[in-house]
Amino acid sequence: MELSSDEEEVRTFIKVISEKYNPENFPYGQGVVVMPSPPGSPIKDRLFLPSALVLSDCGISKAGDRSTIAAFCAHVLELDLSFNQLRDWGEISTIVSHIPHLDFLNLSMNPLSGVELEPSMAYVFSRVQRLVLINTQVSWDTVHTLTQNTPELKELFLCLNGYNTVSESQTTCPSLRLLQITDNQLQDWAEVRKFGLLYPSLSTLVLANNSVDSVEDTKETLECLFPSLRSINLNNSGLSKWEDIERLNFFPKLEEVKAKGIPLLQSYNTQDRRSLLLAQLPSVMVLNGSTVSPGEREDAERFFIRHYQHCPEQELPQRYHALVSKYGKLAPLAEVDLSPRCTVVDVRWGERVEAVSLRLEQTVGELKKHLKALLQLPSKGIRLFYINREMCSVFGPEELKCSFRALHSYSIRDGDEILVMPKVKSRCSSSGI
Repeated sequence: MELSSDEEEVRTFIKVISEKYNPENFPYGQGVVVMPSPPGSPIKDRLFLPSALVLSDCGISKAGDRSTIAAFCAHVLELDLSFNQLRDWGEISTIVSHIPHLDFLNLSMNPLSGVELEPSMAYVFSRVQRLVLINTQVSWDTVHTLTQNTPELKELFLCLNGYNTVSESQTTCPSLRLLQITDNQLQDWAEVRKFGLLYPSLSTLVLANNSVDSVEDTKETLECLFPSLRSINLNNSGLSKWEDIERLNFFPKLEEVKAKGIPLLQSYNTQDRRSLLLAQLPSVMVLNGSTVSPGEREDAERFFIRHYQHCPEQELPQRYHALVSKYGKLAPLAEVDLSPRCTVVDVRWGERVEAVSLRLEQTVGELKKHLKALLQLPSKGIRLFYINREMCSVFGPEELKCSFRALHSYSIRDGDEILVMPKVKSRCSSSGI
């Protein structure tokens, strides 16, 4: 009996394994182990499969022979099935049920929209600790069915699934520590609040690239909902009020925050953004991926006081008063003049004396050129001697020999003298010696 073209095109999990890990595709040598096939298996000799099995973008839509999956995947711990054509939870359950020690499962980019997982099948996922469902469009009902049957689940990835709401569940997932739900359409804090109810032990919450426009709730509520939250990522969210940043302090264990690309900070430069955020978040140890040093924190808090100290009383943030209690009211920073330093010296050329203003950052060579032009000195060589008027009786004139040395290194002061002398050829230069 001939197979139809549709049947011929079906790519099963087992078929892909047989192709990818066939001994014919690998040179024999050290480290290559060939396993004999189980009795009755349609697959002949096989390579020993790695414990982390990557079968992404292989066109898989079916499981294939169950006994063969069990025979060759008994030791597999991690399975990457991303970018395949799995659209039936029955097929996925068949694969998973025959991999008894599976710890990590990646189903990203499989078309699971509108396909529900039957609760009776969900028990096979019980050993999974890390589950990736990125861009699967999987429903919240199926997410809840999975989390209810994965008592060891620690990490859950739900990015790019088009969620604008979060469905509640009567059953929590107390084992979950990390939830990454970036690039969805969540906007109201009322939806984010549900994560605290669903995942009471959550330590890391990644909300980047959503449109969450506020952080609401009282201190008591956030302490109750997120008692273990240590890290939150709000990059490219819609936060626009400093009150939202202040409320992050209500999370009792929070020590890492990411808040880049939010409307609130658009009008500040990069350094001021970081300083103002740091000053508002006294318990945060890592901000936007960078560890906060004690010195940086103090500088940020002092900057915060000066930033707000001229605002009307009713506009002062609560944090301002706490920092003034810590540091007191600070004087404005002194204006630092970074313009080139100058000094006025007497330049002596023979009987002629001229008061000349010197830029002390210039070199000796530059000074010679300057004096030749200013005083119309001869174009032939000249020598310069520096005379410190206070110490000249002790040290005498000091020749400025090095053309590349800066004038400030000589400690020249107002009222000192520069003596210009013509350069005379040595008597030995033409003596033939």
